[in-house]
Amino acid sequence: MNQFSDIAFFSLLIKKGGLNSAAQEMGVTPPAVSKRLSNLEARLGVRLLNRTTRRISLTPEGDIYLIEGGKVLNDLEALEQSIAGSKVTPKGTIRIGATLGFGRRYIAPALSKFAGTYKDVEIQLHLTDKPINALEQDIDLFIHFGNLPDTRLTSRILIPNKRILCASPKYLQRNSAPQTPKDLAQHQCIFLRESNETFGTWHLHSGNKHETIKVRGQLTTNDGESATAWALEGHGILLRSVWEINPHLQSGKLQQILADWDLPSANISLVLPEKKNMSAAVRALVDFLVESFKDSSLHKTK
Repeated sequence: MNQFSDIAFFSLLIKKGGLNSAAQEMGVTPPAVSKRLSNLEARLGVRLLNRTTRRISLTPEGDIYLIEGGKVLNDLEALEQSIAGSKVTPKGTIRIGATLGFGRRYIAPALSKFAGTYKDVEIQLHLTDKPINALEQDIDLFIHFGNLPDTRLTSRILIPNKRILCASPKYLQRNSAPQTPKDLAQHQCIFLRESNETFGTWHLHSGNKHETIKVRGQLTTNDGESATAWALEGHGILLRSVWEINPHLQSGKLQQILADWDLPSANISLVLPEKKNMSAAVRALVDFLVESFKDSSLHKTK
């Protein structure tokens, strides 16, 4: 055993979340894993983990060892890849998390193309309508909308996510289209109970002008597709991302309103969880997805 393999062992132990899972991954017994961990702690002269019958947790020293050790492993992998060049073949398993709507419509088809190119990479796609806790769910890469919750996270923007206000011709025939943001207060608005945004409050800006409008409406939901369906049926004005409603804009079933005013964007990013090491397979997937969406029209209204 050497220092590099000890770091890799410890990273795997944290990634799997326990001695038994790590032992199964390594093909050894749990006592063997426990003994190796004890030998590592004895060599370093510190305790790296707090262990109970149900879970493990990092000590401050363990946290430093994991983070700094991960940097060492990344540097080593980068060195080997720079030497090996094109001979390095991405392989292994990638667990990627995404929201239901965007994941089904865009990420799953992109992964299908990726799988056709990288035969040695196994993809596990986890779609959810709940916030992703990447460390607890053992996710290697996930799709995130909006500002990152932690600036230490590694990320790359996949798509600039423009959001607009829109309504159906049916609604606009019954109600004059708003000419200013203040007019929104007199309209039926369809909005979502989501994220940490103030419920029922829309923020708009145009140049140096800023408006914060408290909107109201008969229908609210936590599901974007339901909100879009209500807008199509003429129930009110909707605030949604262009990627979600672009087909309806192109067909004329929805029309943009207050086009001279912008709303806060919620850029779509590829994010690596804190303390995760970027393998050759993950790096290949990130580059592939960024390239695939580079010229995407998902954020364009025309």
